[in-house]
Amino acid sequence: MQAPKITLTLPDRPAAVTLHGPDGRVSTLCLDLDTSKALKHVVDTDAEQLANGLRKAGVSFVEDFSPSGGRHLYIPLRERMDAAEARELVEAFSLMATSLDPSPHQNPTDGCIRVPGSVHKSGGHQTLITPLTQAYDVLRRRNSMAAIRSLKAALAPELARNRARKARETKMIAAQRSAAAWPRSTAAGSDSPLRRVARTGLYDTARYKSPSEARMAVLNHFAACRWTLEQVQNELAGRFAGLAGLYGTASKQERLLPTEWAKAHAFTANRAAPQGTLGEAGKKTALINNTSLTELTGGALKPSPAAIHQLVNDLENIVFAVLDHRLQTRGRESLGLRLLMRGLLGYMRTMQTDVLDVGCRTLAVAMGKHHVTIARLLPILAKASDGILTKVADARHKVADVYVIQLPEHYQQLARELTWRKGQAHAVRPVFRALGDVAALIYEAIERGRHSPTTADLVRTTGISRNAVATALTEMEALAMIKRHGRHWKVTTVNLTNLAARLGVLDDYQAHISRNRRERAAWHAYLDRFRDQQMNETDLYDAERDEYWLPPDDEPALWLAA
Repeated sequence: MQAPKITLTLPDRPAAVTLHGPDGRVSTLCLDLDTSKALKHVVDTDAEQLANGLRKAGVSFVEDFSPSGGRHLYIPLRERMDAAEARELVEAFSLMATSLDPSPHQNPTDGCIRVPGSVHKSGGHQTLITPLTQAYDVLRRRNSMAAIRSLKAALAPELARNRARKARETKMIAAQRSAAAWPRSTAAGSDSPLRRVARTGLYDTARYKSPSEARMAVLNHFAACRWTLEQVQNELAGRFAGLAGLYGTASKQERLLPTEWAKAHAFTANRAAPQGTLGEAGKKTALINNTSLTELTGGALKPSPAAIHQLVNDLENIVFAVLDHRLQTRGRESLGLRLLMRGLLGYMRTMQTDVLDVGCRTLAVAMGKHHVTIARLLPILAKASDGILTKVADARHKVADVYVIQLPEHYQQLARELTWRKGQAHAVRPVFRALGDVAALIYEAIERGRHSPTTADLVRTTGISRNAVATALTEMEALAMIKRHGRHWKVTTVNLTNLAARLGVLDDYQAHISRNRRERAAWHAYLDRFRDQQMNETDLYDAERDEYWLPPDDEPALWLAA
């Protein structure tokens, strides 16, 4: 059926216009924020966030709203854009805004949108928010290609995230077509019920009878995952606008949130944590049988925090001056070994101990690796570390292998002669799960270098090929993580945690933690099968209890949760 012709007369019934021309190209990008995908509060928050981002990128736009509470943002273009390119940009926007519906740009033949002034199906009209004279000027001048390039630069993390997702999907489809492919389980991550409630404000009415019950379920989970009230409040204006929407008004939120948080904290504190769960994660449970040291009647057996920090700083000097260069001869395996050593130093500093009694799965989360890879690398690192890492006990029952990290006597003089470096050692920070091990080492060399290095300096100090270094530098510069001053590189003030969230890595990061907790619970249940014959399905896995939410910018929480 042929589409009706657009005339100067306003239609007397709901109408929409198609986005794509006969050539499949578009002249306007349309961002459709829909109340069917999230609460109106989330729609308004998303609209404000998108508008601020567009203004910052120098992109002009027109905005309207519908009687149902939805919003439209129109970005007119001077030069028509291919449908695929437009779809890529709109899908990138959808990663920033929970309520954004990208489907109009995903359908080149039937994608359409209701324009300002048209009749709405629920009554009323689509109404302009942008003043009419300003809207006319924006539609007449339109956005140049320079503005669109600036927009693409601002959306670089989201564009990279979408490309990575499509590459994974293509790879998975190809694997499933082969006869030997095993079915893959999907990670819970961002699809967990409570995460959807927090982000969209929409909840299952069969499970929660009121917004109050849905709020308390989310807050209970935050409290169980060791969030603080301040961290929750900070996220209400960002990722979890849906939770804020469940309060209705800002005054109600301000009045009820402290009270409900206190109730959630008391509820989770009173629940008895099962053996080996987060409640006892900070407690040392290493069983070394008859090799355990005899308790002393006086003096301090455990090193002081100051002594641990000094030991870590001295060990970092040896790692940078000696161990890194020794490991470089092992080829690509050296990347994992060097980062694993940094992860162990990070564990020492965070937990203030020189005894490593955490399992391979915990280290795997910190490294962004599979736990089998960590199990393979640990003995190699212990052998190559020249006495720095020493295994003192084998795994037994629920307890992992136990290692001791120390500064050998033959390195002590060198460690004292070298000055400590700025900053501190990290394992693989979440953002480098997306960028890779090479980028992690290059960024560290820039961040912790005594002077701003050149590209040649980075090749020499890291032992990584020039092509790999150049590729990593280009990718990090595009994400505004580093910047170039002449021939030298410096890090920027970009927040790596926020960047990781924009790249979609935090969902994978937290899904990794949740997967570890499920596997550990299943293993412990297997070990305890003779002691407890009564076992429910929820003893092994409960989505609302076991889908861990890592508090923002809280490194100790990683070691306690994973």
